[in-house]
Amino acid sequence: MEIILTRDYRILAKLNEGVQNLHAELFPEFFKVHNIDEVTEFFKSVVDKPEHFFLLVKDEEELVGYAWIEIKNIPEGPIKKAFRLAYVHQISINEGKRNKGYGSFLIHKIASFAREHNLSRVELDYWIDNEIARKFYEKLGFTKFREHVYMDI
Repeated sequence: MEIILTRDYRILAKLNEGVQNLHAELFPEFFKVHNIDEVTEFFKSVVDKPEHFFLLVKDEEELVGYAWIEIKNIPEGPIKKAFRLAYVHQISINEGKRNKGYGSFLIHKIASFAREHNLSRVELDYWIDNEIARKFYEKLGFTKFREHVYMDI
């Protein structure tokens, strides 16, 4: 297994299919089913932003997943102290490759990426109904520190 940095929006759009369709299945009121043309255009619009990084998981010659990370610089203000963190927008491992260590390998590489960039932490979020994600992140040592709630009006 290896991790490769990429800015290839076409590859990212293809690898996004699994996570996009999972979100559409779990939350059809919010997410669309994967549309390769629309998703390609979306990734094309974000890959060159300097604070965004895309890591590919490669096993031999096969691309099996990716992570989308943003370095966030939170400025000091009257209420908060300044800090920097790695925010993980998405992690996706191809369906046939899940539960084989690729996701854990990727999380460890994200932690290394954060240390190399002198970031104070790695943050991410997941939908509360995504029990698989919750168990995965807990197993890897993530700690819940905030809950996001809503009220439909």
